[in-house]
Amino acid sequence: MLQLKRIFSLILVLVLCLGLSVQVQASAIKKAKEKDKELKNQKNQTQEEKEALTQQLNEIVDDMEQTQKRLSAKEQEIKQKEEELVNAKIDENNQYESMKKRIVYMYENGNTEFIEILCNSKDIGEFLNKAEYISRISEYDRAQLVTFQNVVEEVKKQEEALQTEYTELTALREELGVKQASVEKLLADTNTKLEELEQKIGANAARLDKLLKEAAEAAARKKAAEEAAAKAAAQAAASAAAQQADGGAGVQAAGPPVVSGGGQFTNPCPGASYISSEFGEYRDPSDPSHKGMDFAAGAGVPTYAAADGTVVIANYSDSAGNWVVINHGNGLSTKYMHHSALTVSAGQRVTKGQQIGLVGSTGWSTGPHLHFQVEVNGMAVNPRNYL
Repeated sequence: MLQLKRIFSLILVLVLCLGLSVQVQASAIKKAKEKDKELKNQKNQTQEEKEALTQQLNEIVDDMEQTQKRLSAKEQEIKQKEEELVNAKIDENNQYESMKKRIVYMYENGNTEFIEILCNSKDIGEFLNKAEYISRISEYDRAQLVTFQNVVEEVKKQEEALQTEYTELTALREELGVKQASVEKLLADTNTKLEELEQKIGANAARLDKLLKEAAEAAARKKAAEEAAAKAAAQAAASAAAQQADGGAGVQAAGPPVVSGGGQFTNPCPGASYISSEFGEYRDPSDPSHKGMDFAAGAGVPTYAAADGTVVIANYSDSAGNWVVINHGNGLSTKYMHHSALTVSAGQRVTKGQQIGLVGSTGWSTGPHLHFQVEVNGMAVNPRNYL
């Protein structure tokens, strides 16, 4: 019977552990799926950014090509204007030299030549014609000089305007070059980001696949453990029923006495790992105020009488499982529940620290532990006041 209950307890612990493992894996799978969705969204956004940058880069390249064409046209236009300017300067210089010679000649000879021409006129009509001719020659010389000066000035203005535009176009080409370099860098960074996201997506997909396989394996183990637990529970129930029909839990061999602590009572389960439930805790609607302390311990850990007294109950109960009740006198009594086996019997006199049973999970229990309850005149009180 004891061996069967130990096996059943171990199977229950295994089922609980597997259940927790399945829950943890389910949480990890959920997070992995959420991470996969997040990474794919980031990839889509980055892909859209790349497409936008590629379009922007293409537009900049088109602008640079158009600007280069304008630069080439302006360079040809400036070259042609420079040739026109050179020719104009040559014509201006020739005109200047010619006018200079004419002025020197007129300075040296005065107006004698013009006077002789006029005096050689045959009549007044010829005289007037020659005078008008001489006047027109002078006016023509002056007009030609002014015309060439105007041409030279206009060509200079055109050259300056074209040079200004050429400078602006060059600056625009440099600006477009800077933009192109910037967009190309952003595009390179985007490609790098896409590669990193692809790697993360691949790694996360591999992790998700591994988690799914592990979850399937854990679910299979949990199912097998639950089937084993159900089988062991059926065997334990059948054995408990048989034991109850026999009128008690049976008596096992006891170990040596153990007294620990400095209180009125000794610790009834010094081998416990921790206190899983305190006195007065809310458990569920059927147990709104816990009437004792639960000592969480492995199945088979010894339990001890808290003080000297007489065992008044040592048998099986549907709710308390294998339990012991000790009367210490003066209205003080203690209860010990859920044992896998007992080492005392009803009517037996026990001393403080004497072993009374082994920890189990019989009765209304979700796992191996000792429920220790202290009562004064039939009312449950906090056991910590006595330990």
